[in-house]
Amino acid sequence: MRAVTAAENVSRETLSRLGVLHDLLVKWNAKINLISKSSIPDIWNRHIWDSAQIVPLIDQADLWVDIGSGGGFPGLVVAIYALEKNPECHVAMIESDQRKAVFLRTVIRELNLNASVKVQRIEALAPMQADVLSARALADLDRLLGFADRHLARNGSALFLKGERWEKEVQSARESWSFELTAHRSITSPEAAILQIKEIQRV
Repeated sequence: MRAVTAAENVSRETLSRLGVLHDLLVKWNAKINLISKSSIPDIWNRHIWDSAQIVPLIDQADLWVDIGSGGGFPGLVVAIYALEKNPECHVAMIESDQRKAVFLRTVIRELNLNASVKVQRIEALAPMQADVLSARALADLDRLLGFADRHLARNGSALFLKGERWEKEVQSARESWSFELTAHRSITSPEAAILQIKEIQRV
């Protein structure tokens, strides 16, 4: 039922592109580990709609940086939606694994997305000055805030998809960081949340 709700406002073109992503993911996952094999039967809900729910949280962005992109979540999903909702937005995906980067570039090419892939470690990149920085299943919040502090523009926002322990991570992170937080409950998992964070400063 949640998947149907998530798909309600999706255009036929965007849904078609998401279908291409789904099919390429299944094909490539047989060769390289992009997502866990146990989640293959539920790609739409576990990965695609889970990623898509962050798109409405941002009205406009020129540069969206997705770190630790892996199988393209949420980066590829954001780039697919941006083709219609925000075509000027460029999505830069940071992925240090060369094989995963090849997959990401294949999807970008197949769907003609306004996106790119940087095959580097996040901490080694020059500051990106991103309007939005996103990450999913990458690291604990304290470490993510370090990446955001380096790569976000002054007035930028971070969007981190977090599981059921998100409140404990926030509490722990506040020992080292000052930040403005809005927690949005996940539509795909009631215990999870999307943390929208601004005004990040080390204390």
